[in-house]
Amino acid sequence: MLKNYLSLIKFSHTIFAMPFALVGFFLGTLYTNKSVDSLLLLKVVLCMVFARSAAMAFNRYLDREIDLVNPRTRGREIPAGIIGANRALIFVLLNGAAFILTTFFINSLCFSLSPVALLVILGYSYTKRFTSLCHLVLGLGLSLAPIGAFLAVTGYYAEIPLLFSAVVLLWVGGFDIIYALQDEAFDQSQRLFSIPVVLGPRNALWLSKFMHLFSALILTYAVYQTCHYFQVFDWVIWLATACFIVLLVYQHTLVRHDDLSKVDVAFFTTNGIASLIFGGLFVVDIYFN
Repeated sequence: MLKNYLSLIKFSHTIFAMPFALVGFFLGTLYTNKSVDSLLLLKVVLCMVFARSAAMAFNRYLDREIDLVNPRTRGREIPAGIIGANRALIFVLLNGAAFILTTFFINSLCFSLSPVALLVILGYSYTKRFTSLCHLVLGLGLSLAPIGAFLAVTGYYAEIPLLFSAVVLLWVGGFDIIYALQDEAFDQSQRLFSIPVVLGPRNALWLSKFMHLFSALILTYAVYQTCHYFQVFDWVIWLATACFIVLLVYQHTLVRHDDLSKVDVAFFTTNGIASLIFGGLFVVDIYFN
């Protein structure tokens, strides 16, 4: 049963946003000059898990009829009858409530903003029904990770974590466009919205490349600002940045508008590794220095 629910929410995809949440958290410890609060870190991780579980399960619940007629997705848990729609909805409600409750024990700002965060991450599931900007809405949802974790530590906003949120927004939006190429014909037949439907596969890939270019530029600036603000220059954080950018470039060598055979490698493997390397090295650099 647990395995089915983990598959429903694609738990392994947590690696996209979780490392950037840790970036935001450890940035917060730098700003406040505090040691790592293990209990607070656990609360932040739980918020990430609960919020993402609610969002992913809601997406599967809302799209269950679409998934049933799409050859690529009809084997998913709800259309395949592995998990009932009502049970999936209950799962959404429980995780949403757990997310809000956990923010209550963090600080008042996070608690007050928790319904807004849920509105964004759950609302994404509706967007492909009326706007081609759905990819950016997904990016916006995941971009809440670094700034949300930073707020959990500090209770106030700052420029640098917002820059990292902008990186996530463009990065996720860009690779979601690549992923959406698989369903371009199906989405057209169902009158669903996406960048590949509006621009066509070739132009959609070009837009994805530009989004990743700007993501890389903002990341470089964010790292520079981090080093400048805290008056450090450490090769580890720059190595992390270089690895992330190289993997951004690499994923675009795997996918062509007329060859989507390596979309899964570009989407999951490459981006997952990029996030883990950057987040891991960034956190290690801050923690040990």
